[in-house]
Amino acid sequence: MVSSDQRRRQLAREKYERQQRRREEARRRSRRLMLSIASAVAVVAVIGGATYFATRGDDGKDKTDAAASQSPSAEASPTEKPKPEPPMKIDKKARYEMSLKTSQGDIAFTMDASKTPHTTNSFKSLADKKFFDGTTCHRLTVGNVSVLQCGDPTGAGSGGPGYTIPDENLTTLGKADKDGYVVYPAGTVAMANTGQPHSGGSQFFLVYKDSKLPPAYTPFGTLDEKSLKVVQAVGEAGVEGGAPEGAPKKAVKIAKLTVDKV
Repeated sequence: MVSSDQRRRQLAREKYERQQRRREEARRRSRRLMLSIASAVAVVAVIGGATYFATRGDDGKDKTDAAASQSPSAEASPTEKPKPEPPMKIDKKARYEMSLKTSQGDIAFTMDASKTPHTTNSFKSLADKKFFDGTTCHRLTVGNVSVLQCGDPTGAGSGGPGYTIPDENLTTLGKADKDGYVVYPAGTVAMANTGQPHSGGSQFFLVYKDSKLPPAYTPFGTLDEKSLKVVQAVGEAGVEGGAPEGAPKKAVKIAKLTVDKV
């Protein structure tokens, strides 16, 4: 028979273990890359340096903003300095095609180096090193913001190349509305970031339905019709567990990603 003292110690130990699990989960969540999800249900969350938050306006409607990527240096030690971005080696007047061979089908789009030289050069450099090969598109969002997010080598939303690149091409989608949003049309490919200027790394997102977001995420490509259908099929299948965001039910693994001049 368990004595009362033993039972108290057991309960205290179980409480401590639950606290440790919650703290570990909070640490993992603080490293996750977050894009906003505007849904019918108001969600208010603060997740470390990459914040996800909702504010309520005077009209009583929820307005959701987002930080879209974990800082690439998050995995480094506090004393380690971020690496410089790759030296510029692309032809800034050319166009480059990014091609992804994935478990759900081929995805392709063209990048205009004259509009996004740093972004194009970074992806070219990383692709040549096979940085993305074998990675997964780790995050899907559904609702008013409908995107598939890829480019994290850890598969958890916390990874990057160890450097950041400047924001580019932010005015191409037009002027923000009174609430500070622009429409990222279905088919847009854009850089994720931490919510801070010039904090993009390797993570990017594919928009499969028109989505309102702040004009803070570098748009650098547009999916062709066939590629958009591939991503839309992933979006229509939804998120594991039926949540508004998380791992897609249709897992998307990138077997190979290449960037070539066209």
